Amino acid sequence: MKKSYYLFNPGRMSRTDNTLRFDPVDADGKGLPPKYLPIEGIDNLYVFGSVDANSAMYNFLGKSGVSVHFFDYYEHYTGSFYPKEYLLAGKMQIQQTKAYLSSKKRMSIATALVEGASFNMLKNLRYYDNRGRSLEGHIGDIERYRASLDAAKDVPELMGLEGNCRQTYYDAFAEIIAASGFEMGGRVKNPPSNEVNALISFGNSLCYTVALDAIYHTQLNPTISFLHEPGARRYSLALDLAEVFKPILVDRTIFSVLNKKQLKASDFDFSMKGCLLKDAGRKTFLQAFEEKLNETIKHRTLNRTVSYKYLVRLECYKLAKYVMGLEEAYKPFKIWW
Repeated sequence: MKKSYYLFNPGRMSRTDNTLRFDPVDADGKGLPPKYLPIEGIDNLYVFGSVDANSAMYNFLGKSGVSVHFFDYYEHYTGSFYPKEYLLAGKMQIQQTKAYLSSKKRMSIATALVEGASFNMLKNLRYYDNRGRSLEGHIGDIERYRASLDAAKDVPELMGLEGNCRQTYYDAFAEIIAASGFEMGGRVKNPPSNEVNALISFGNSLCYTVALDAIYHTQLNPTISFLHEPGARRYSLALDLAEVFKPILVDRTIFSVLNKKQLKASDFDFSMKGCLLKDAGRKTFLQAFEEKLNETIKHRTLNRTVSYKYLVRLECYKLAKYVMGLEEAYKPFKIWW
């Protein structure tokens, strides 16, 4: 099975036959033992250090269908090396564009995305409310926002309702992680103001790349979106799909690592502007996130076991069928367990 690999150290990538070779260096610039990764076993690469590679290396990665996602020193996602779309089809692009230009069809998709995202937020809150947290007020507020979704007149109004749901949802984090020793306060992004905000920002960036990888393996065009406005220099459809899965992939991972006390205050760095994860803390979170992606469930419709990561691919297939007119409606993924 293909795996994601995370490169934390600076170093150099090169090719040795059908193997990717990574020569890392430590903080003092001293060379460390090289790592060899068979190209057939690489799903994608996440680069957090300063890594050198030449065009031949990227040709090798591109032909092998390996995406490379880059993050800067502050853990901000900065971009991806995205191989040539091997499934891109003209008919899909035309139908996807038509769906975006049709106010009725775009609103249908955008409403479904917000409906799915807010449902999954509620599922998380109800889980903890049933375990002694006092979240009735937050749940009631989100339910009232959700009741207004079908009456929204345009996408900006939908975005406003989604923002209200998410703000209320984030306000509930204090109760969910009360025993962890960490406090969130308000949601602060640029830069994250504290440890919990740092985890949310980092996790959301990872979820975006998971959605982007899923889109790559379908005929969908990642730049044509429905909830977020398409824009230059971003794959906005990945932002759309990530909204549905952030409560499942990111937030559940955050609750787990904090409530199990897998992260300590010493795993975070306040020496720079804002709050960042140190290498040890980043590795702990990434390990938990990767375990969440690989966790499996019995799919009710397919009647077989699938991973959480594959659920994102299935979401792309559902959206593609609706865009192509093969389904009467796009129904967003909702947690049923």
